[in-house]
Amino acid sequence: MSTKHRRKPVTLSIAEDVIAASKALNINASQAAEQGIRTAIRTSKQDTWLRENKTAIDVYNRNVETSGLAFTPLWARKRP
Repeated sequence: MSTKHRRKPVTLSIAEDVIAASKALNINASQAAEQGIRTAIRTSKQDTWLRENKTAIDVYNRNVETSGLAFTPLWARKRP
């Protein structure tokens, strides 16, 4: 996690048991929240990309199923 970005103070509502557990374990709640938000952003972007490219992926997969790969990957080639 990078600290080079400017910080913006925000107010979050977090369940009391979660905060209590984080304090007991010496977890920085702000850093943990930021990491969780970054993970949620990354997951959302991945889901969006997959949804937007589903048709192309399906067409490619059907082509591979019917015609095979355009080339044999190095790991699948027989060694002399």
